[in-house]
Amino acid sequence: MQSKINTMIGRYLVQNIKNKLFKGKAIILFGPRQVGKTTLINDLLKNTDYKILFLDGDDPYIQDILNRPNTEQLKQLLGKNNIVFIDEAQRINEIGLTSKIIVDQIKDEQLILSGSSSFDLANTTQEPLTGRKWTFNLWPISWGEWEEHIGYLKAQQDLESRLVYGMYPDVLNHLDEQQNILKELSDSYLYKDILSFANLNKPELVHKIVKALAFQVGSEVSYNEVAQLVGADPKTVTHYIDILEKAFILFRLPTFSRNLRDEIKTNRKIYFYDNGIRNAAINQFQPVGMRQDIGALWENFLMSERQKVLAYNNISAEKYFWRTKQMQEIDYIEEKDGKITAFEFKWNPKRNIQFSKTFTENYACTTLGVTKENFREFLKIS
Repeated sequence: MQSKINTMIGRYLVQNIKNKLFKGKAIILFGPRQVGKTTLINDLLKNTDYKILFLDGDDPYIQDILNRPNTEQLKQLLGKNNIVFIDEAQRINEIGLTSKIIVDQIKDEQLILSGSSSFDLANTTQEPLTGRKWTFNLWPISWGEWEEHIGYLKAQQDLESRLVYGMYPDVLNHLDEQQNILKELSDSYLYKDILSFANLNKPELVHKIVKALAFQVGSEVSYNEVAQLVGADPKTVTHYIDILEKAFILFRLPTFSRNLRDEIKTNRKIYFYDNGIRNAAINQFQPVGMRQDIGALWENFLMSERQKVLAYNNISAEKYFWRTKQMQEIDYIEEKDGKITAFEFKWNPKRNIQFSKTFTENYACTTLGVTKENFREFLKIS
């Protein structure tokens, strides 16, 4: 495969957001740094007659002028532009109130906000923009977007590399520098919001927790055990994991429990939104054929990609895993419209996939075993 991709990778969210333009509401785009939020907005607005005002929330001057302005000041600032795009809007203390004025008082203006964390932006816009916003999440490139970009055959040939290096746009656009780019992403970008917004004064503890969780992908996570590993108390670990989730680095999967006495009810699994970030945390970039953790890589890949499929298709589903005290388990469960689907993940298609009879006999469900031969069915856009 060529080492550099020269054309922009199309994003599914472009059309979703385009459909919401000029409907009387703000558009808020969340996602970690470096996943292409600004590129997406630029792609959305290219080849249009809209006049666009771009404001960088990282700029102290922009922060100052957008902090508690009045209506007339905002009208002067926005001028005759049709769209105002405020990037890294979480940097602006009063962005919620400012956004409300724009939406309510400047009717012909489309406001678009982007933020690389949900620490402040979600909190400060929640109440002022109640009923006045559309919210979208953007993550690293999805498998469907990648396959459409390079074609089915090349994507299949590239699957093992994606399990190791992940799906960040800069990684995919510079295939000969993947490892260095991931290290830079991990060290310089992804933890930036965590340390600055959450007032964490122990960056080394963040790294220790991320590393500990990286080794436990696909397994149940005990906060007490993680606390012992990193030398911190469980409350601190819980707080840091919550922050890591708000920063779009990882996400939690709770247990499914309804009516069986021996079901595990309180544990959780933790996954990374990107395999490359997970592998960067433990500094392991060996090819798939040389790894002992292929099961964890495969499960994390499928879980992170499934989140994108559901979100980009506006599918609302409850998501779980299931296990009993007798170690019967189901890797992943989705409940949509009262219907339950159970999934088991196996990298090797020759491995026998069996579903727990305890689960299937007690819960009316459909089942699907997911391997590298049929994973596109699990990740299809429908």
